[in-house]
Amino acid sequence: MPQIDLPHPYYFREMYLPQLTSGPSSVAWSPDSREVVYSMAGSLWRQDVNSEGGVQLTDGPGYDYEPDWSPDGKSVVYCSYQKDAIELWLLNLETGKTQQLTEGGAVNVEPRWSPDGKRIVYVSTAYNKRFHIFAADVRDGKLEEVVRLTGETKSDLPRYYYSAFDMEISPVWSRDGQEILFVSNRGHIHGTGGFWRMKAHAGAEPREIRYEETNWKARPDFSPDGSRIIYSSYLGRSWHQLWVMPASGGDVFPVSYGDWDETNVRWSPDGGQLAYISNRNGNTELWLQTIPGGTQRRVETTKPHYLHSRVRLHVRVQMPDGQRVPARVSVTDAMGRFYAPANAWIHGDDGYDRAERPFEAHYFHSRGEEDLYLPPGKIEINVLRGASFARSFVDVKPQQPVDATLVIAPRAWTGLGDTAWVSSDLHAHMNYGGMYRNTTAHLVGQAEAENLDIVNDLIVNKEQRFPDIGYNGIGIDPASKSDALVVHGQEFHTSYWGHRGLLYLRGNILLPGYAGYPNTAAASLYPMNADVYDMGHAKNAVVGAVHPFDEVPDPFASPPQRITDELPVDAALGKLDYMEIVGFSDHRSTAAVWYRLLNLGFRIPAGAGTDAMADYASLRGPVGMNRVYARVERGPAKMDAFLDALKNGRTFATNEPLLDFSLGGQGVGGELKFDGPQAEVPFQAILRSIVPVNRFEIVCKGQVVRTLTLRPTRVEGVGVGTDARQNSGQIDSAGPAGTFEETFEENGVIALKESGWCLARASSDRAEYPVLDNYVYATTSPIYVTIAGRKPRSPEDAKYFVAWMERMIETTSKYPDWNSEAEKRLVMKRLDEAKAVYEGLR
Repeated sequence: MPQIDLPHPYYFREMYLPQLTSGPSSVAWSPDSREVVYSMAGSLWRQDVNSEGGVQLTDGPGYDYEPDWSPDGKSVVYCSYQKDAIELWLLNLETGKTQQLTEGGAVNVEPRWSPDGKRIVYVSTAYNKRFHIFAADVRDGKLEEVVRLTGETKSDLPRYYYSAFDMEISPVWSRDGQEILFVSNRGHIHGTGGFWRMKAHAGAEPREIRYEETNWKARPDFSPDGSRIIYSSYLGRSWHQLWVMPASGGDVFPVSYGDWDETNVRWSPDGGQLAYISNRNGNTELWLQTIPGGTQRRVETTKPHYLHSRVRLHVRVQMPDGQRVPARVSVTDAMGRFYAPANAWIHGDDGYDRAERPFEAHYFHSRGEEDLYLPPGKIEINVLRGASFARSFVDVKPQQPVDATLVIAPRAWTGLGDTAWVSSDLHAHMNYGGMYRNTTAHLVGQAEAENLDIVNDLIVNKEQRFPDIGYNGIGIDPASKSDALVVHGQEFHTSYWGHRGLLYLRGNILLPGYAGYPNTAAASLYPMNADVYDMGHAKNAVVGAVHPFDEVPDPFASPPQRITDELPVDAALGKLDYMEIVGFSDHRSTAAVWYRLLNLGFRIPAGAGTDAMADYASLRGPVGMNRVYARVERGPAKMDAFLDALKNGRTFATNEPLLDFSLGGQGVGGELKFDGPQAEVPFQAILRSIVPVNRFEIVCKGQVVRTLTLRPTRVEGVGVGTDARQNSGQIDSAGPAGTFEETFEENGVIALKESGWCLARASSDRAEYPVLDNYVYATTSPIYVTIAGRKPRSPEDAKYFVAWMERMIETTSKYPDWNSEAEKRLVMKRLDEAKAVYEGLR
């Protein structure tokens, strides 16, 4: 969202902004403590806490979140995501009428009524696109006298994921209405900050009453008597639980315990209960807890009363032989609003083109058969399973249930031969502080729906916590199935040197799991990634560079760029097993640096990893969006054979197109040796894609040597069959919508004049649904070429990396936070050794 100015377009979006979930996501009490109002599936609901019959209060056109019930019980203030903004709205509970309160296209969230019901306080990006706290009077359904309560200050602290400008979030009024409590990172490097109080007027000076590392979800609330504060914290653990502190700050203690998250807590006006959102069973749920007492119970909505009529849609996904299969499913109405089964995990695409659709592409993973309840009208159903895509349109008529069957044809990939290819996402995180609580069994289901053979779950810290530390040392998870392995490894988190992946780490993960964290005991730049590789290799792990570059580093820039990524050091010292060429970075920029290393004779296979946070409701993903295919020979166990193929470069990396390439009879990862230059060396190239591809090219030593002519074909019902019935009668508008398939195969010859490498790549210039990436991209690993026994040579690229090393040496030599001079000397020695390697290649 362009209304938010932060250095990275993630984490705040997934962990702070309201998300579409099939279960409740936020809750507020009625003034009499008998009812709650909550957000669920993008609508507001009202329910007696002793009943099972929730009443829907809003139903579009957008998605409604974060309600707060007015003290007089007459209205609810909430935020609504429509078009490209999140605005505040007011709902009259007697008439059902809604009225927009804010305008201007900013992001406005977390509205809270003052105790007298005359004002609200909320968070908005209306000022300089940053999170600040505003207050306004509410009169006759309108906001008046809007003021920004918090100032804007720029910090000199070395923050990475957070802006240099301080932010303020999660405001709540003190019970006397004179002050507000909020969360701010003023004066702190890590996390979203501590707890602050200030007088509720502009220009008042805030005071910090407690600091602990928070991460977007503290969301404090006062007890009715104003003496205590309830909030969510992961203090000393990996999951958010409910904690209490004195209203003026001080020591804290938990009032809930569990290996799951309990968030968005509200204290009942009568003081006897807490309402909150829990993911203890995976999905989001509404729970209550007595205080004192600790008795917990779930508030369920088993008898929903919809605002408008709903019709059952039964969706089945199957193979041509009738076998039901898991798949990724998306169901939307004519306005682009998304629908899902009652207990499905809803996921939303983080990045998309607003010119193509009004909302993010949402989806859920299905075992292959689901019931949904949605309004009558035109419905679009999209189903994806790996490289198989089906689409159908159904006309849902009032009071007439519909059964829709979508058939996905098997699409095994053998490339240019008959050898099996194994697919893997090298970079996923099962749990990373998201809305849901993931398990390995559920992650296996996600992989099966994406037709992904192997998921590498990289255990990693999220600030101070390690959500998946309980899987430390397991390796191949017992929940794995023959068609979907979950394999635990680690991502080592060092933003200074660059993040690194350790696949199939035998034994315990490396701790601390990071280095170079300022203002902590892990501030030193030792261990550097070269040490991490050594420790990983000692545990039989395969190690590589993950999400390397969003843009190509320029070591010749003036003024000089700050370049600290250790990749050229790892390559020069022979530490690197693979690179994520397709991943959570810019694929072309990463490939440009990769080509320079290949030009100097470093043999680095192409890998791919989504960096999918599989427990997020809004994510870059899903698992398997960026995947690597490895040609696996018969023999060892699946994971060992896959890793052998990966290390030896028998791979292609992709976010959808399927590739294969051979040159002179050698497949990807192979080597050609000639006594002299060759005028004509035969090649074969093959591509298959379900989305348009603009270019299909053969690249040698970084230069395009052949552009292959594509012959796209739009095929009605490729991989698709639809049988949508309304009772016993066929729906006239139902049936295959037509899908796109690009197929191409070419044989030819190219000249090879010097030692180097060649590969095949395919790409487009923009995103193409259903590929949920910035653009379509695929590349094979290289086929290496040696002519007359000479090593590859590229003085220009050697000069580039010498300059890179000089920038690193200069910056690192000035770094202040070493544990000892011995550590600094060791690191500087390694940098000098790597520089000498590149100097020798000039």
